[in-house]
Formats: sequence, structure tokens, C-alpha cells
Amino acid sequence: MPVRIKICGVTSLSDARFAVEEGADALGFVFYSSSPRYLAASAAAQISRSLPPFVARVGLFVDAGIEHVRDVISACNLDTIQLHGDESPAYCRHFAGVTKVIKAFRVRDAQSLDLMTQYETDAWLLDSYVPGKRGGTGHTFNWGLAMEAKMLGRPIILSGGLDSSNVTEAIRRVRPYAVDVSSGVESEPGHKDSSRVQAFIQAVRAGAPG
Repeated sequence: MPVRIKICGVTSLSDARFAVEEGADALGFVFYSSSPRYLAASAAAQISRSLPPFVARVGLFVDAGIEHVRDVISACNLDTIQLHGDESPAYCRHFAGVTKVIKAFRVRDAQSLDLMTQYETDAWLLDSYVPGKRGGTGHTFNWGLAMEAKMLGRPIILSGGLDSSNVTEAIRRVRPYAVDVSSGVESEPGHKDSSRVQAFIQAVRAGAPG
């Protein structure tokens, strides 16, 4: 199965279209106002309506109210939500049957994996632990822990400090369901660099089973 590619923190239609044309399977919109990649739901909805079929639209939230998330799902035609806060398993279950749910975990050590099995979400995203940061840090973590997480029974999305220089090796070692990139393909937060996006996707293909 080919490794899926998600480009996260998209803030413009031109960046979205280029990523899709190059082969991205999913685009992420950040609805966390403290992020430099924050995008208003109205702007994300305009981008979403302009995307072709079969491109996943993922909304990233951090400890947002359930009704707010539901409103954004509807307005932006999201098929997946990605939760990066301290959302509980019960919170995640509110969206069962509404949309796909990815729970993100910031991996610091082996104990970081203990919490995962409480979350019966559609996938787990593993990101780097950086104090005070919810993602997009540009830091990697111990991929051996990601390999351990694969044994716990959910599809693994690998994130954290990935770029064209290391994603091929990451895929060969971890064999994740998908990879997620944000800062690794940017010229500055929220602005994707076309050459970096292209190089990243090519590097993913180089590492994927063939």
C-alpha cells in the first residue's frame, strides 16, 4: 500500500492546488488561533470547494468546543478531524459516524505510548514533543517509538520534523500509513515552497514500498 501524504497548514488556494497536482492525498487546515498557520473557517471553506474529488480535507483543532468543531466540519466539508490538544477518548467518540478522527500524540519517551490505546480513533498521529508547541516544530523524535506504536493496533501517521532530506529513511524504517508535513515544506509559517513540496513528495515515493 502506498504511503499517504498530508500537507498540513495550508493557507492559500494556490498552495493547495500545487500540493494536489504534485500528488498530495490530503490537505490540512489549522483551526487553532494561536498557530501561525491558523486559517479562518470561511477561507478554508473556499479552498475546500475548489479542490478536486478524492482529496481528503483535514481540520486540525486544539481543545475546541464540540459544537464549534461540528460547525466547521459542515462549513468546510471536512472528512477528517485531527485533534492536537488534551481531548479525552469520550470527546473523540462524539464524532464517531460524523467524520474520521485522528488523535495526535506528542512523543517524548516510551511512556508517551501508554495513553494511545485509550483512543479508538481511526488513526494516531505521532508528533515531536516540544514544550509549549502543538505541532509544526521542525523537530524529529525517536522513530523506534513509532515502530513500537505500530504494534498497538491503529494506523500510524508519522509527523515531526520531516522534510525531503529524511522522509525516505523514515518511511523505510517505520512503514507508516501516512506522513504529515508542515514546516518541512515552507518558506515561512503558512507559506508552502513549491520546490520543497515537490522534493518532499518525490522523497516519499522513493521510500515507499514498490
